Amino acid sequence: MRPMSLPVGLPALADSDLVGQVARILTQAVVQGRLPPGSKVVEAGIARELGISRAPVREAARLLEKQGLLVARPRRGFFVRKLEIKNIDEIYDLRLCIERHASVLAARKLTTESRDALRRQIDVLHRTADLDDPARQVEEDYRFHRLIFEIADNRRLLRLFDDLAAELRMVIGLIGRLYDDPHEIARTHEPLLAAIEAGHPERITAHVDYHIGHAWREVGKLVRELAPPVSDAGVPPGLILDPANGVTV
Repeated sequence: MRPMSLPVGLPALADSDLVGQVARILTQAVVQGRLPPGSKVVEAGIARELGISRAPVREAARLLEKQGLLVARPRRGFFVRKLEIKNIDEIYDLRLCIERHASVLAARKLTTESRDALRRQIDVLHRTADLDDPARQVEEDYRFHRLIFEIADNRRLLRLFDDLAAELRMVIGLIGRLYDDPHEIARTHEPLLAAIEAGHPERITAHVDYHIGHAWREVGKLVRELAPPVSDAGVPPGLILDPANGVTV
């Protein structure tokens, strides 16, 4: 008799959009570490815990496979993607390219309303830091950066950012482990917003490079500590810029 899988603490579902709900719940479980990298997504166990059939769980897993969060292995099922250095480098390399451009565009199109929306989102990040809810903080961090793309008003750029959504949430979840004070995560966004408000393209690019490049380097270190490295690739040594003086560190 096959042993039953252990519950991972999943909530009850509404009757509509089961596949979307399951996909969001599984994403949250991955971000929170309840489904760690390399672990199997046991369809029967998850369906039983959620009180649904296996079909929407399987469809949700296929959706998350397309988004890069899960990988399918023939005759073995779906597994949470392992965070390898090569994956981290590819995610951050693409993100850096599109977020530089989106931030400059956002500065050009910034209005009082959109500026206030970004400021409010940083306030939300600070409030979330007091809740001891890492998954919520991941979501609000992601929301700040998505707002920049929304303000940039380029649908194709926004689509590229959304295509990275699942993997970015997973990486942002790792960033949360780097800070003893969760408010520090909110504070790291403040210089970037100030640069966008000032509207100088070179300054904006420098702050994007610093904000994202620093995270790239630190997450890379963390992934190397969590698992054996699979690649010698890393952040190019000249990438991290100090916006205060414009020199590499």
